[in-house]
Order: sequence, then structure tokens, then C-alpha cells
Amino acid sequence: MCHSLLGPFAFGSNVNFVVGNNGSGKSAVLTALMVGLGGKATTTNRGSSLKGFVKEGESSADVSITLRNKGRDAYKPEVFGQAIIVDLKITREGMRTYKLKSKAGHLVSAKKDELLAILDHFNIQVDNPVSMLTQEMSKHFLHSKGEGDKYRFFMKATQLEQMKEDYTYIITTKNVTLDTVEKHEECLEGLKRKYLEKEDRVKSLASLDDMHSKLEELKNQMAWALVSEMEKEVKPMREKLQSEERSTVKYDQKVDEWKVTNITLLASVHRFKTNLRDLEKDKDQLSRRINELKLSISQTSGAETQVRVERMEKLQTDLDTLNFQDSTLGQQMEQFQQAVSRAKDELEKMMREEEDLKRSMEAIRRKLQTMEGSRSDRLRRFGEKMPALLAAIEDADRKGQFRKKPVGPLGYCIRLKDHEQALAVEKCLGSLMVAFTCDNHEDEKLLQGLMRGYYQGGRRPQIITCQFFNRVHDTSRAVNHPDYPSVLQSLEIEDPVVANCLIDQRGIETILLIKSPAEARRVMQGRQPPRNCYQAFTKEGDQCYNNRYYSNDQRRCDYLSRDEELEEINNKISAGRAESEEARRKMAQLKASWEEVEQRYRQHKDSISTVAEEAEPIKVTNRWRYISTFPLFSQEELSKSDQDVEKSKHHKKHYEDKRKVHINTIQALKASLELKEQELTASVVKATEICPERSEVRRTARSLDSEISRLKLKISTQQDQQGDREEVIRQYQEALENYSNINQQVKCLKRFIQVLCKIMDDRHRVYTELRRFLSVRCKMYFDSMLSQRGYIGKMMFEHKNETLSISVQPGVGDKAALSDMRSLSGGERSFSTVCFVLSLWAIAEAPFRALDEFDVYMDMVNRRISMDMMLKIASSQRYRQFIFLTPQSMRYCSLPSPSCVLTLSNSVLFYILGGLSPEC
Repeated sequence: MCHSLLGPFAFGSNVNFVVGNNGSGKSAVLTALMVGLGGKATTTNRGSSLKGFVKEGESSADVSITLRNKGRDAYKPEVFGQAIIVDLKITREGMRTYKLKSKAGHLVSAKKDELLAILDHFNIQVDNPVSMLTQEMSKHFLHSKGEGDKYRFFMKATQLEQMKEDYTYIITTKNVTLDTVEKHEECLEGLKRKYLEKEDRVKSLASLDDMHSKLEELKNQMAWALVSEMEKEVKPMREKLQSEERSTVKYDQKVDEWKVTNITLLASVHRFKTNLRDLEKDKDQLSRRINELKLSISQTSGAETQVRVERMEKLQTDLDTLNFQDSTLGQQMEQFQQAVSRAKDELEKMMREEEDLKRSMEAIRRKLQTMEGSRSDRLRRFGEKMPALLAAIEDADRKGQFRKKPVGPLGYCIRLKDHEQALAVEKCLGSLMVAFTCDNHEDEKLLQGLMRGYYQGGRRPQIITCQFFNRVHDTSRAVNHPDYPSVLQSLEIEDPVVANCLIDQRGIETILLIKSPAEARRVMQGRQPPRNCYQAFTKEGDQCYNNRYYSNDQRRCDYLSRDEELEEINNKISAGRAESEEARRKMAQLKASWEEVEQRYRQHKDSISTVAEEAEPIKVTNRWRYISTFPLFSQEELSKSDQDVEKSKHHKKHYEDKRKVHINTIQALKASLELKEQELTASVVKATEICPERSEVRRTARSLDSEISRLKLKISTQQDQQGDREEVIRQYQEALENYSNINQQVKCLKRFIQVLCKIMDDRHRVYTELRRFLSVRCKMYFDSMLSQRGYIGKMMFEHKNETLSISVQPGVGDKAALSDMRSLSGGERSFSTVCFVLSLWAIAEAPFRALDEFDVYMDMVNRRISMDMMLKIASSQRYRQFIFLTPQSMRYCSLPSPSCVLTLSNSVLFYILGGLSPEC
């Protein structure tokens, strides 16, 4: 385009004329309307590409169109208001962008789909020549002398051409479908023969089913036969170990006896040596004293000597008695001291055990309360505050505070298929057992606020934010082991959100559950670990990787436990209470015994002190006699005690060596038994996997193995003759599936073709009737328009040949014969063309119409008559808008009211409003 600024044009509500010389920009106005409302560049007949509409030297071109949006048929009045502004921007590269604005100028949308919806709503057809007739379209169709061109113009104006094209496309599709059905029917016969052949082969395999069933039964018996033989091997080993452990008690008693004997003898030897040293010292002192006494006795009289001797004998008798009492009380006092010491140690030990039992019972009591509460409410296993938190979440969801209700705790939303795997699953999921998941961050913030009200200062459950989906993620890359399930396979998860969260956060589809630790090491740390698997968990909760192994210290489930564990804890608590009562009773007995021994010890200590005071005077007198005789038997007793000590040491060492050898034998038996029990456990696990229900087997494993080998050989021979059973069944299923699918497709296509043919027949009948009605209406309106000037005419539709012939006679009545439009003058032919256009206006609806230079070939008389006819129709249709573009002057035309004349001259726009003939 060569116009840098054209407009703005304020068109009136009914009749509008755009007048100007050639090159003033009239056609540019119509082109702007067509392109601005989504038309193609080729539709305007003024360019092949949009970039041709950008003026040379400019980077872009802008078009702005305002559409009225009032009345009950308004388009989204609450969004756009009373007007819709369509802004188009065309770049130098030929790209165009739309901006749809409201009356206030606010941007509503920038999508062309929204513009197409507006055009459909208002029935605006920019490519319909009846709505917008360009110069080229007028020359091609209206002023063309070909009958086929006029027929195509009629079809295009009434949109019958679009309907015809749609029907042609449908018929083509139907023919293609018929060809497809014929091809499928040819293939269907071959597929049916193949399917019947495969079915006969499958029926011939029926004899193998019995042999396979027998083989499975023998394998089940073989598994439990191996378990029975291994149990027979383990039983004597257990009995021997129990016997050896009972014998250990005898060795311990012997060693303890000789230990006590040895300690007693050593104490006696030490006491003898100490007494011997003390007595030797006393001997020296008393020797000196005896010498002094002998000297004194020699100086006294005989009578006094006799009295002194009698007194000495009496004192000696008293001294012997006191010595015996002293020895007896000393031994009793030593025994009482040892008993008191043992009682004190036992009392302290029992007090410590009582404190430990109290703490243990308190911890078990708290856990019991939690588990008793969880028996009726599983949520309590996830924390005392969890039921209240879920109630708060439910209340918030009812109030509409959440976009999507959070899900959790995740451990509450899963179920175990095998409860033996409970500890393994719980150890695998870890903190995710009490975690929650939210769909968006707003729900996460709201959930955090609810948690703060219940977990003040404590550790809150984890919150995971991920988008909720109604189906489980694709797990085609998950681990798939023939013998062991993954964590995902071992769980029953009803909510896809929970499954997706555990897949995303923990990868449960890639983690195996293997009950036996030895089997887990073999599978994960072998030469070829399972594909798509990077770790496994055992029944005890141990974690096994391909290059390392972590043991689990936890022995009981916290969240997934069953009520049997609660009964076990109750039993343990009852046993602990009984032990505590027994310990208290025993402690009370020991305390009473200790007090009694303590009292007796004090009494004996007082008695010994009294006897020692009484014997002190006599000891001095009789010390010499005792000392003179003591060395003789003390040395002998001391030597004998030394020999007894050596003998006791020898016996003690002998029994200690025998006990050591015995303990080593027990350890070896335990290790061997433990290895056998592990093998037995693994064998039981394998047998349970093969046959969950144990059966009594009377045959040996060797005989079963021989029969299994013979049966396998027989099955292999028959399979070689008939083919692999799995392959035959697979081929049969594939053949049946292919035949069923093709047969179903053929049936569906046939039904589709039948329905399509019926619909096409109905629609083609309606299309034919509509075309006939429109043709009749067009003829009627055409005759009516011609009669206004006294012309007579005739329109002949040849729908079969797709031609439209128009005959017009300018004469009056029947005085002249009808003649073809080619024999008319230019003005008469243009007038006839205008009548044809007006008749099409009458049968085609449009909110506004635009004609470009429709009167260029008319003389003044025909132009005035044609203009009067158009203005008469326009004034009768106040609800439509008409835009006429003409280079002719409007000086002698009577314009209806309201009307608007826009004159373009030397880039100056003049507006003339009114119903009189303006003088330009």
C-alpha cells in the first residue's frame, strides 16, 4: 500500500459512501477491513502476501477496527463492553499479530481463535463476495460473460460451495474406508485359517498339562523332602548341644568348689604364718619374764608356791575354755562378715535391677498405651496428635481452603500384601511413613500453619509438594524379578497420588524385597544384579547394595505392626511384672536376712570383746606354755597347709582346662548348628515360595529327583515333537487376537459406512432442497428488482452442468424478446448485475455489506436507478450496515437518513451527514 495514514473512518449505522478519485485509497479501506478481520491476502486480490501491504520504507502496518457489541446478541459484554476493538499489526516479514481490546482499551486477548469466535458469533464472512465485493471479484464474476462464473458466484455467495466441498471430502473418505474394508476382509480369511490351525495345535497339547501338573506336584514334594531331611540332621545336633550345655554346669561347679577351697587354704596358711611370727615375738618376751619369775619363785616359801600352782592350774583351765570360745567366735564372726558382705552386694544388685525394671516397664507401658489405642484407631500409631491434625485438614477442606485436599500420612494410605515384609517396608520408606503430600505451594503453606498448632516446638511431619495425577506414573523401567517382588508390587495403594509420591521420592519400583539375608547378598552382589535395581531390603530390615551391606538394629515395626505384636508386648509386660514382684520379694528377704546377720554380728562382736577382757590376765600367765608347744604342731600344720594349697591349685587348673576344652566343643557345635539352621531356614523359605502349604512327604529326595528327571525328559521329548508349549500358546493367542481385532475393525467400519451413507443421503437430499429453494428465491428477487425499471428477465439454473444463464430485456412487457446479457449495453448490463447482487443480498445474511466500484460501467440514469434501489433496500434494513465505494460523485443522489458520505481527496477526508444531496 502507498498510504501512510488513512482514516480514521467513522461509519454510520446504516448507509455509508466512500467517494474519491482513483488512487485516493477507497479500495485500501475495503482491503483493510478484510485483512483486519482475518482474511487472507489472496482474498483481497491486491497481493499474494501480507508483507505486500506494508508501505515501502516502513517496518509495519497497523489496522484498527471497532465492532459494535450491543443488544441481546452481544459477545461477552461483561468482558468487552459495548464495543470490540480489533488491532492488527503486519510486519515487514509478513507476520501479523492481533490484539482484541474492550471499549475501555483494555487488552482482552491476543489469540486469533478469539477473533474467529467473534466472527462466527456475528456471522461475518470476509471471504463471501456478497458481504465484501472487491473490484476484481466484481470483474471476475459479475461482469464475466461466462455462465459457469455466475453459477460459482451464486454458490460461493450462498455458501453452498463450501457444503459441496465438505460432501465431496466425505465421499472420498468413504471410498477410502471401503477400500480398507475390502483389504481387511481379504486378510480376515487368511487370519481365520491361521487361527484355526493354531487352535488345533493347542488342543493337541492337552496331554502335556497332566505331565506338567505332575511335575509341579513332584517339585513341591521335593522342596519339603529336602526340608525334612535337613530337619533330621539338625535334631541330633541340637540334642547333643543341650547335653553338652548341661555338662558345663558340672564343670563350673567343680571349678568353683576348688576355687573356694584354694582361697580357704591360702587364708589359713596366711593366718598360721601371721600367728607364728606373733608367737615367736611373745616367746622372747615371755622367756625373759619366766627367768624373772623363776628367780622370784626360788626366793618364796613352799606354801606360797603350792597356792600359786593351784591358782595357775585354775587359770589355765579358764584360759583353755576362753581360747576355745575365742576361736569359735572368731570363725563365726568371719562367716558373719562374709555373709553380710554378700548380702550387701546382693541387695545393691537387686536394687539396681529393680530400677532397671521400673524404667523398662514405664517405657513398655507408654508403648502399650499407644498400641492399645492404635488397635481401634490406626492413626494413633503415627502419633498421638495425628487424628486431630487429620480432622483439622478435613474441616479446612470442607470450608474450601485447599485447592486440592492434602494426602497423608503416606504410611496410613498403604496396605501390605505380606505382613512378613512390614519391617523391611517401614525401614525402606523411613520418614515418608508420616509425611504428607500437597498439590501446590499454597496448600503446603496452609498445611504448615495447621501443623504448627499441633507440633509446637517438636518435629513436624515432612510435606512433599508435587502435582496430583489421577493415574499412576509409567513404571515400564521398574525392576521385574521372577522370584522377588519390588516394594511397589508388595503394596496395595488405592490412591495414585500416594503411589506417584513414593515412586518420585523413594523409587519404590526399583527396590526389591528379599526375605533371606544370604539370598539378598547372592542376588544383589552376584555377577549380574537385577536390571533397574540398585538396592534390596531383607525381612529383618537390612539394606543390601551391590557393593555394601547395612544391618538394621530395629527389631519391631512402629507403624505397620499387627495386633499379635501387642499381645506379645502384653505377655512381656506380665512377665516383667512377675519378675519385678519376685525381685522385690527376694530383696525384702535379703534385707531382713542382712539386718538379722548384722544384729548377730554386733552381738558376737560384743561377746568377743568381753571374753578378750576376761582372758587377758590369764593369757599373760599361760603364754609361755602355749608358746613352748605351738611351734611343734604349727610347723607341721603349716607344711601340710602348703601341700593342700598346691594340691588345690592342681585340681583347679585340671578342671579349668577340662572346662575350656568343653566350652570350645560347645562353641564348635553352636557354629555348626547355626550354619545348619541357616541352611534349614533358607530351605524352608525356598520350599514356601515353591509350595506355601507344607505337605507330608514319605519318599526320599533322591527318589523324587530321579522321577523328576524322568518326567522332564518325557516332557522335553513331547515338546520337541509338538513344539514348545509356551511358543504354541503364544502363537495361538496372537493369531486369535489378530483375527478378533481385524474382525472387530471390519464390523466397526461397515457399521460406520452404513451410518455415513444414511447421513450423506439425508444431507444430500437436504442440500438439494436448500439449493432449489435458494435458486427460486434468487429468481423471485431478481425479477422484482428488474421490474422497478420496467425490465423483464429470466434466470436459468443448470445445477447438473453448474451454469447460470441470465436473460434480460430492457423493453416493456412482451413487445421484445428476451436476450442474453452480452447483447446489452454496458450500463444496462451493470444494472442487471446490481439486480443480481441485490437478489443475493436477500437470500444471504450478513451484519454489514461492502461494494467496491459497483457502478463504474453505468450511465447516469442506470446509476441513479441502481442507487435508488440499493438505498431503498438499505433504508428498509436499518439493522444492517452498508458501505459503498465509488469514484462517482454523489451530487445528484438523494441519500436517506441517517447516511454518511466520506470523500477522499488529496489525502483529505471529508464527512457529510444527512439525507440531502450534498454539493461537493
